[in-house]
Amino acid sequence: MRASTRREFVAGPAGRIECAVDAPDSPPQGAARGAALIAHPHPLFGGTLDNKVAQTLARTFVDLGYEAWRPNFRGVGGTEGKHDAGRGEVDDLQAVYKSIDKQPMVLAGFSFGAAVQARLAQRVPSERLVLIGVAVVGREVPPVPAGTLVIHGELDTTIPLAAVLDWARPQGLTVTVVPGADHFFHRKLQELRDLIEANWARGK
Repeated sequence: MRASTRREFVAGPAGRIECAVDAPDSPPQGAARGAALIAHPHPLFGGTLDNKVAQTLARTFVDLGYEAWRPNFRGVGGTEGKHDAGRGEVDDLQAVYKSIDKQPMVLAGFSFGAAVQARLAQRVPSERLVLIGVAVVGREVPPVPAGTLVIHGELDTTIPLAAVLDWARPQGLTVTVVPGADHFFHRKLQELRDLIEANWARGK
């Protein structure tokens, strides 16, 4: 993502986990305000830590003063193991979470990665949870904490908006809709950044 991006390898239950790590250039008070753990989309459909939405999340959180960690899921890049349909991937994210020595922690994810982060949020504490294009179709996604930021594209045909609303409605959960956005937020990435930054500015 940047010349300063470093690669870290974390020991996971199925072998080593490759992570890209970005730190703010001049964080507040000289130290990062915390860390953001960011999960990429489905690895069997080309998802990697270099996905544009995952990178946008990383840039946004770095600008907000967080150290951003983007692990590759099993079987992707330098991460060992085989795809485990979201089960082992939760364990892997938890291993990365435990390896990061900064708190508070933000959990963020896109598509499949958002669904996995919703499951991780049941296991570990986090400052906030950010779910982009959460993949609620074809898998069980648990309820999430109040205050979770859920952003979805109006024209998403991969995960239809109606399905996300059906998932959110029983929780009383607000879904922020980006007009004209598809699943991958083509030409809408700046709007994605703006929504997250505005959410942080409001302290919600």
